[in-house]
Order: sequence, then C-alpha cells, then structure tokens
Amino acid sequence: MSKADNMLAVLWHLKSGRKMTTRELAETLEINIRTVYRYIDALCASGVPILADSGHNGGYSLLPNFREAPLFFNAAEQKALVHAAIFAEEAGYPFGDALNSAVGKLKQYTNPEQLSAIERHEAGFDVIHPPTDSSLEGYLQMLEIAVADGYTVRMEYSKGYAAPVQSRDVDPYGLVHWRSKWYLVAFCRLRGELRSFRVDRIRVLSQTEDRFDRPPGFSAALLWSVRPIRSI
Repeated sequence: MSKADNMLAVLWHLKSGRKMTTRELAETLEINIRTVYRYIDALCASGVPILADSGHNGGYSLLPNFREAPLFFNAAEQKALVHAAIFAEEAGYPFGDALNSAVGKLKQYTNPEQLSAIERHEAGFDVIHPPTDSSLEGYLQMLEIAVADGYTVRMEYSKGYAAPVQSRDVDPYGLVHWRSKWYLVAFCRLRGELRSFRVDRIRVLSQTEDRFDRPPGFSAALLWSVRPIRSI
C-alpha cells in the first residue's frame, strides 16, 4: 500500500479506542517498526492528537473526541456509501474505479463487526441495470472536468443514427442522467442557446483553450425538471 493508505490504516486501527503498540501496528499492517514510528510522527505533525503512553500497558491511542471526528463513518453512513456505489454502477458513473477503491478502503480499515454488517447490507441490495457502454467513460470524465473547471469543448456530434456529423463548440454547464442515458447540458456556440446533447452521440471530443463562466447557481438537474431543454 502507499504511504497515505498506511497512514489512514493507522488511524482506523487507533479509532477502535484501545491502545496499540508499535509492534502491533507493524504486524497488523505488515510494515517495519521504524516505518510505524515515521507514520506516527507524520500524523502528529499534521495535527492528529495521538497519545503515547509508556510502560507495561503503554501504547498509542487517539483522544476520545477525535475518535468521533467526521473523518470516520458510523454504521448508517458506511451502509449508504456501499449502496451508493451500487447505484452509481447502474448509471454508468464515470469514476467507478475510484468509488470502488474508496469502498474497498472502507471495508479494509473497519473492524470485523462493522465489516460483517456492511457485507450483510451489501448482499441484500441489488440494482438490475442494462449493460453500460464503457466507451462513454472517457467522454464523461472529460466532460465532468470541463464542467468543473469551465473549459469549452469541441465535439463531433451526430443527431441520430443516420444523421451527418457536425462540429460544435459548447460550454458544458452540467451532466444529467435521465432514463438510462447521459445528457450534456451546454451553451451551444453554433446556435447561441442552451441545448442538451446525448453523450452517446458524441463521436469525437476534445478540450479547447477557451474558458467560460457558468451562470451562478446554475443546476442542470433543476432546469431539466422545470422545462426539458431542447435536445438534439
């Protein structure tokens, strides 16, 4: 595991509330004792309140109030994250690998009782979804970044199966998942108005150097629910 993952693992183990010695942490994480010392020092330097008690019953522990910090999830929050990952897969969420990695860490660093509860809730919760088009993942990732960072994109777009492909520069305002399809809500510079585009009809996509400012408070989902935006 990476240094960051191991440091997080140290925190999760100390969250249990019991004291753990350097040797116990080293054996649990399968790392060198000196490495544990370095991680403890790094965590303390970053502001984590780790208590160190010497003597026969000594070891490391966290301050009680820090064990309740938002860094850690309760049982209901853990269940919700696992269920959200299942729903995300149904929608073809473009950052599924990262989400599954986060859920994997959640399972890895929780205690056995919590892990058993997570797995029980996960096993009893399914979403039946149609096969997703994996080729859209790259486009969705690029569009999400363009929406967040305010970059104009250029796309080769077809209105339908037999329709000709047309080049368009658009300012992406948001992505909407509706009826098993992904739509891009964007200001079309060709038409000079707000339009929606089906992502599966994009043939080529690239980011330009042009920037734009999204209208303050704009919500693609809210606007879609009030009046469906003209789709092409």
